[in-house]
Amino acid sequence: MSRFLLPLIAFAILIPIFVIGLGKDPSQLPSPLINKPAPQFELPSVTDPTKTVGSADFENQMAIVNVWATWCVGCRQEHGFLMRLSQSGTIPIYGLNWRDNLPEAQRFLQQLGNPFVDSAFDQDGRVGIDWGVYGAPETFLVGADGTVLFKQLGPLNQTLWEQNFVPLIEVARNKR
Repeated sequence: MSRFLLPLIAFAILIPIFVIGLGKDPSQLPSPLINKPAPQFELPSVTDPTKTVGSADFENQMAIVNVWATWCVGCRQEHGFLMRLSQSGTIPIYGLNWRDNLPEAQRFLQQLGNPFVDSAFDQDGRVGIDWGVYGAPETFLVGADGTVLFKQLGPLNQTLWEQNFVPLIEVARNKR
């Protein structure tokens, strides 16, 4: 009888865990970086590999760091919105081209437009690991003090921008 009872007990324990998990939004995975300093990095620039781009470039200013790749379908979906956001001048956007091919990344930006102040080329994905990247696209809001204020998983759009980013930007700007 005990060999039938043990699986039943295990099943009874797992049911509440599954029910709780079903109610969560998968695009809202918590990040251990929230309210912590953004990881420091310096990598070659996608547009000019003879120069570097890194966290020092957005030091002392609020910025968006967008993790993207040419193989990423969601990155293509959000690209038009990133172009409009960049043109609005609301906030500087820095890119982190993650685990990609440099000539393809350069061609992507030439063909679709470049919304980034600059974009770092993270070919082996090590900087992405430091940032806790699960996959592309991911977008981070970094405060002027260098702390990560928010992380968005998946393609960014106007609704998510207004719902998740704008209120945090306004609070951070009012603190200064």
